[in-house]
Amino acid sequence: MRRPGIFTSCLLLLLATVGCRQRESAQSVAAATTVTVAQTAVDSPRRVSVGNAAGAPATTSGTTRDTAMFAGGCFWSMERPFQHMPGVLSTTSGYAGGHTTNPTYEQVNTGTTGHAETVLVEYDPSKVTYDQLLDVYWHNIDPITRDRQFCDGGTDYRTIIFTHGAAQNAAALRSRAALDRSGHFTVPVVTEVVADAPFWRAEEYHQHFADRNPLRYDIYRRGCGRDARLRALWGNAASPYVPAH
Repeated sequence: MRRPGIFTSCLLLLLATVGCRQRESAQSVAAATTVTVAQTAVDSPRRVSVGNAAGAPATTSGTTRDTAMFAGGCFWSMERPFQHMPGVLSTTSGYAGGHTTNPTYEQVNTGTTGHAETVLVEYDPSKVTYDQLLDVYWHNIDPITRDRQFCDGGTDYRTIIFTHGAAQNAAALRSRAALDRSGHFTVPVVTEVVADAPFWRAEEYHQHFADRNPLRYDIYRRGCGRDARLRALWGNAASPYVPAH
């Protein structure tokens, strides 16, 4: 592989230092309003309904649907593994696990609101199972480092599986316990399992950031050392989820 030039190396160093904390100009903040996953929010955080098919409106195609929520560091990176997965209907970047309502990106980044950057995954359970989503999640995070994912540090980058309903909670706890028992790591898994947390949609410029800004995202990801760390943690098991270079 060719060595990066001086300009590329400087960009990688800059992005590794800054990480996912890109200080974008905040857009106007509207009043908090409960909306469904199917609706498009304006460019400010909004609370999004979380639940299964029984509690959410049917899609136009009549497919069944459910939602899952995962915090695994920068949401730019966590959206991508799920959004192109067969059976996944949509992904949304946002915030969960905090104690304030309608948080902004700037507020969450201070670490004082208690939120973590989170991805809401809407999926068709007849085509992809919750356990399969959990498997993708584990292989895209560092589950043994507390309050940090790769180059991004702080409580807003802690790893959490947010669940709704008894079945999801039991599956998440079972999955975490199995990983601990497997002996794959020599230290305990620190990923939290939290039930029934509200989800707030992030500002529009964060949605599908990696696909909409491929060059900027690629520089960030490479500079952050995400892929190298995932391969170190998971070995060949990381390969289906980590792009080859």
